[in-house]
Amino acid sequence: MVVQQYRDGGGARAVRALAAAGVIAVTAGCFGGDGGGGAGDGSGQRAVVADRPLDLLGRAADVLVEAGGAETRTSMETAAGGTRVTIRGQGAYDFRKQMGRLRVVLPKDAAGKDAAGAGGHRPITELLAPGALYMKNRGAGVPDDKWVRIDTTGLKDGNLVTGGVTDPMAAAELLRGAADVTYAGKTELAGVTVHRYRGVADLGRAARAASPQSRGALGAAAKGFSKDAVPFDAYLDEDGRLRKVRHRFTFSTDARGPEVSVVSTLLLYGFGLPVTVTLPDEDAIYTGEIRQG
Repeated sequence: MVVQQYRDGGGARAVRALAAAGVIAVTAGCFGGDGGGGAGDGSGQRAVVADRPLDLLGRAADVLVEAGGAETRTSMETAAGGTRVTIRGQGAYDFRKQMGRLRVVLPKDAAGKDAAGAGGHRPITELLAPGALYMKNRGAGVPDDKWVRIDTTGLKDGNLVTGGVTDPMAAAELLRGAADVTYAGKTELAGVTVHRYRGVADLGRAARAASPQSRGALGAAAKGFSKDAVPFDAYLDEDGRLRKVRHRFTFSTDARGPEVSVVSTLLLYGFGLPVTVTLPDEDAIYTGEIRQG
């Protein structure tokens, strides 16, 4: 294994993951998990990935914008009271418009019984847009034909964990705050050669360097998390495209409570995929009370 070290200069309550939409409350633990994906196509100038890790990680979001759309798989994991809970998602994302559509599946014990009384919860449809998260089939009290809209810039975590899915663009933009990066050599991911990096991203620094569409949400997270430091593992292909990234977020349940660690994993593949996302009309947005349960 090749190991090289690169250095660069440079809270609050528990984020109730999905509780803002009445789906699940995170009370402790680590979100994680891998997931799979097919090899994407695409050609272009090959990046010398091992030679300029800080530059390449800092440009990861820009390279994805150039690639356009991609398919994505996500997982988020927490452990509370000895029980590990994993939320999984799958869909597609347009990095140019910073919009995506995902189908999010909760484990049976994460949200109790669904509206039909069966164990578990119906899959949730999530639409991601700059500054906003739309959710359908979010649970108790919301009509089946209505959406819940959440202003992500007003969330303590900037929607890095609230929706059970870390916005793919935000995940990439976090790498703009990378420092203390270790290059861990080549490996293979779903048949694609990738270069692996381990490092720590600073939320505040990433927010300042982020695109205007992501800056508000990342800025909220920089203020809301108990730690600005976000350890990560990132995998870039030979063209510098981000294929996989795992972030470990840390926050506090309250002033006296233990710290909570959430591990979020994103996989990207099928680059160049056309992605169409249509946001719901205002009359389709639910404005009534959302029951927790």
